[in-house]
Amino acid sequence: MTMESSPAPSVPAPPLIWENTGFWEAVKLHQLVFQRCKNCGKWLHPPRPSCPSCRSLEKEWALSAGRGKVHSWVTYRESPHPAFRAPYSVVLVDLEEGVRLVSNIVDAHPDEISIGMPVEITFEDIAGDLTLPRFRKVA
Repeated sequence: MTMESSPAPSVPAPPLIWENTGFWEAVKLHQLVFQRCKNCGKWLHPPRPSCPSCRSLEKEWALSAGRGKVHSWVTYRESPHPAFRAPYSVVLVDLEEGVRLVSNIVDAHPDEISIGMPVEITFEDIAGDLTLPRFRKVA
């Protein structure tokens, strides 16, 4: 009897809906974009049908600088899914544009992460057509 190794589990893909398609298409190109209201200029995330400030339905996808600071974080010591190898850290980043994004931090030990730590965007091509935005600490 031979033992065959099963393939590594794949990272679950984010659900695509019409409101967030522009975000994920840009991520595939290693660009970070967010919705911005054409009427009042407010940056919007998560994507939504109308601006919460002025109620305008006119939005555009605008390029982010991809720089921000850690607002909060958590380090998982046990994985909730076989595709994620623990330990790994999830961060909530306040970006310069005024939006917050939940993602992972790479190239940093959990003990190095702190509130207010400057970070910048990086992208990880996972498999096939899945690319994920990640953050790394700024030296």
